Amino acid sequence: MHLHSHFPRLLIGGVSSGVGKTTFTLGLCRALMRRGLGVRVFKCGPDYLDPTYHRAASGQPVHNLDSWLMSAAALEDGFVRHAGELSLIEGVMGLFDGASPTSLAGSSAEIAGWLKAPIVLVCDASGMARSVAALVQGFDRFEPGVSLGGVICNRIGSPGHLELLRRACPQPPVLGGLPKNAAPRFPERHLGLHSALELELEPSIEAWADQVEQHCDVPALIELARSAPALRTSAVSSAGPTSEAAAGKQSATARRCRIAVAEDAAFHFYYEANLHLLERAGAELVRFSPLGDATLGDVDGVYIGGGYPELHAARLAANTSLLDRLRDLAQQGTPFYAECGGLMYLSDAIVARDGASHPMLGLISGTATMKSELQALGYVEVETRIDTVLGPAGTRFRGHQFRYSRFDTPGAPEAYSMRVARTGKSAPEGYTCRNVLASYVHAHWASNPSVAEAFVLRCERRRRSGERHEPGDGS
Repeated sequence: MHLHSHFPRLLIGGVSSGVGKTTFTLGLCRALMRRGLGVRVFKCGPDYLDPTYHRAASGQPVHNLDSWLMSAAALEDGFVRHAGELSLIEGVMGLFDGASPTSLAGSSAEIAGWLKAPIVLVCDASGMARSVAALVQGFDRFEPGVSLGGVICNRIGSPGHLELLRRACPQPPVLGGLPKNAAPRFPERHLGLHSALELELEPSIEAWADQVEQHCDVPALIELARSAPALRTSAVSSAGPTSEAAAGKQSATARRCRIAVAEDAAFHFYYEANLHLLERAGAELVRFSPLGDATLGDVDGVYIGGGYPELHAARLAANTSLLDRLRDLAQQGTPFYAECGGLMYLSDAIVARDGASHPMLGLISGTATMKSELQALGYVEVETRIDTVLGPAGTRFRGHQFRYSRFDTPGAPEAYSMRVARTGKSAPEGYTCRNVLASYVHAHWASNPSVAEAFVLRCERRRRSGERHEPGDGS
């Protein structure tokens, strides 16, 4: 059964990276919340850092929307299930940048089309006057079926400069802009922005909201969001914390297993969809800190995502009581799944940028060494070559890599056959040892929800059996 539902929404795209999409999104989010609106924020693309900022501003979980990792149906379902009274979708890179240099595939523009979301284009207008019209109208007319609903001109020099830009570009209308040096910039490092978990962001978010209130036409932006057409969908929106709490209660009632999820300053790169799919499959997620927790209670599975273990390697190594507990769980047959930073934590050791070596869990033989040069970046397609905790051999899903470390191991990766989307080349990936699976790939399970179900099933079996995992059972 299909429903026609109205979800006010805006896609905030950019001329390019670095034009201020994130700061504008954060400021607008808080400005809308000041008006009593229930705001939800989404992030285009595979980014897992910007969502930590969006969550800080909105107080709500943030879901990624990626038209290369997800089908149109899965993407719309993910949006509708978590849409708010008004939803902001922050784009990735430039509006037309994505998985292909010749099509809309994987771009913010493609996502705007799939969701019928009005587009607000953010540009850097410093040192620019009438030329803004040529820039904006080029974006507006570049791709058939893609049109702009409004423009935000960032890094303006003065209110007079903004008025000049409005006169230069009456259509699509300039709906405001943010002054240069008006509020603090967010610090960056080798994987991009610092995680919001490490920073005191509230003063900066409030400052950007003040700037949006002063220099942007917030009522016009709300009207534009409300002009979005209804979506024909069979999904049901959570529409706020009350529905999510009810969903959580339902999941707890039908609980099949308990899965420990690492979450602290060292590990916090997760696609919210993955966690949501685990819960929908009947898992209770138990957060724990590899940095601070001395032990871990009764769990049936362990999920360790990416992050910055290299920055906290000494503290991770010093937490020997938790390392021993995790080793015991693995020895007892508890399923482990780890991605990128999680792979580093499961290795024998991490060699940090200063050359110091720090012992880790030792569940996967090898050493993760930090490098100054980027080691991998981009979309990948995975097919499992053997049975794993994510399902039988032949299981397929999509994901993304972004890393500065190299994994040196005496054994070859054998769990995955991985095809790099940009080059089409295939290579082995994925390391497994009995009930443990680790890889550099950040998998997005919306590309194949059966993966979450398979992991929950494996954990449920562990819960029911309570038996030690015997060597040579195929996974």
